Amino acid sequence: MEPESSPLTTHVLDTASGLPACGLRLHLSRLEDLSQQWTELKKSYTDLDGRCPGLLRPGQMKPGTYKLSFETQGYWNERGQESFYPYIEVVFTITKETQKFHVPLLLSPWSYTTYRGS
Repeated sequence: MEPESSPLTTHVLDTASGLPACGLRLHLSRLEDLSQQWTELKKSYTDLDGRCPGLLRPGQMKPGTYKLSFETQGYWNERGQESFYPYIEVVFTITKETQKFHVPLLLSPWSYTTYRGS
């Protein structure tokens, strides 16, 4: 699936190396209104460019609370690097399912930054 066809995208950059974070495992979940339990929608890995295309299919997104969980400990372990965060969870709210959402992550072994991208 092409990245532009998905209403939700992410891009992870390894700021310690200055390169895309290739091979980082992630999970996308949605908080269910009635049960207040997380439902996993997708498991995937970032590609060579640090992107994860096709997180949601067009029409699959609905208003609600979503979570992107990044398994950073495995990523850093594979590079022989100690890190402070074993995983990072980015929780965000989607109010309009007709919009596109981009959730970038800037990652280092000791810190991270995220924001709503475009």
